[in-house]
Amino acid sequence: MDPCRNELIASLGPKARNSLLALGAPAHLTLSQVLGEAGGPLRQVHFPLEGFISLLAVVHETLAIEVGMIGTEGMLGASLALGVARHPVRALVQGTGTAWRIPAPAFRAELDRSAALRRVISRYLYVLHCQQASSAVCLRFHVIGARMARWLLMSQDRAHAASFRLTHEFLAYMLGVRREGVTQAAGTLQRQGLIRYQRGEMQILDRRGLEAAACTCYAAEQEIYSDILRA
Repeated sequence: MDPCRNELIASLGPKARNSLLALGAPAHLTLSQVLGEAGGPLRQVHFPLEGFISLLAVVHETLAIEVGMIGTEGMLGASLALGVARHPVRALVQGTGTAWRIPAPAFRAELDRSAALRRVISRYLYVLHCQQASSAVCLRFHVIGARMARWLLMSQDRAHAASFRLTHEFLAYMLGVRREGVTQAAGTLQRQGLIRYQRGEMQILDRRGLEAAACTCYAAEQEIYSDILRA
């Protein structure tokens, strides 16, 4: 298992990277596993190596909407860089995989020691805030089909595969709509030959077509990733 599959870890120099990795160990991420609740204590940080994590704003137990997504480009627990050891939203595993897990106190101490780590995490926090702002705009102004195309592209980017597990429940989180709206939007994309969705298995058939169907938020976010994280 290569920890450098995570882009934040890979972006560190050898000394800072080895010091960080010595604090943690690999951990398995299970589909629908809750890694943190909004306002709850942040005891561990996770750097995904495979799979991905949904960030959900929860109104109450039966109502939630996805406001962000974390894959190999990021980490869960970046708020520690702001001195806050609480989860701002619910963190739910959307794609099974593995992560490099580090106890929060050890990570916070490493932030104090390592200027290189602070710089990387600060840049990631900016990107994450941009993603969440974009999600709010997308929900308010863009139609369901374009929003679904955007979220499917984001999911594929983090799954690193043309097919992945995706339930109606997660699709509803993505779009902030009822299951009927999910079924209708997925059906439209399927009839256009862009995806195949059956029994919880999502397959991207036409990546370029899906990019054309997505709202402008997706391309804007990719540009931010390139400018800030991959520069």
